[in-house]
Amino acid sequence: MTQYQDFAYIYDKLMHQDVDYDAWCDYIENMFDLHGVSPDTLCELACGTGNMTARLSSRGYNMTGVDISSDMLRVADAKTKDVSYICSDMSKLKLDDKYDAFLCMIDGLNYVITPKSVINTFKTVKEHLNENGLFMFDISSQYKLKEIIGNETFIHSEYDVFYSWENKFIEKYNLSDMLLNFFVREDDMYTRFEERHLQRGWTIPEMKTMLKKAGFREINVYNELTFDAPSDTTERLVFVCK
Repeated sequence: MTQYQDFAYIYDKLMHQDVDYDAWCDYIENMFDLHGVSPDTLCELACGTGNMTARLSSRGYNMTGVDISSDMLRVADAKTKDVSYICSDMSKLKLDDKYDAFLCMIDGLNYVITPKSVINTFKTVKEHLNENGLFMFDISSQYKLKEIIGNETFIHSEYDVFYSWENKFIEKYNLSDMLLNFFVREDDMYTRFEERHLQRGWTIPEMKTMLKKAGFREINVYNELTFDAPSDTTERLVFVCK
């Protein structure tokens, strides 16, 4: 069961209902200002179908997008020809260039579920950041994965897409095991496919320890789309690191 294969082609339709990409791009630029950087070259890890990448490219940044799914990147590539895309697992990424900033938004690092792989990702970012470069990413918090998504089942139904989203939180490993069943209308018939997603609920101390091992020394953590410190019930944590 491959993540983001068939799902790639309906991802935008579903995610646009849940994610305000323009607000996130505004927030990213505000974070640049807050932390005193004016980047030109940006590399976005786990860029998916390029919703953030294309918007930031239109705002004048020289963008590179990285994603493990070739299907997601095919969708992304159709949105703009001004972005370079690399198909790779971010924990095994090989880069020739350095960048002024790296981004990894909307749960990308939740999908990296071992400390070794997370540290490898952070080391690659650190090694390929220009001087005074900035690394910004977000994760769904352990609180969200355990208490909000938990062991719940969610249903989404509309005329041309129906899906069920069954969740199981494996507390021993802090893993959210998500099974998604889709029925997508094509003419007068529905095509069924399913995907399984695993996300790890990393804590702030765990993330800080791994970032420091990779060489980051300035680590700031915020509540989603704010400049406020997170609380115990924050559902999305935003990290800004140098």
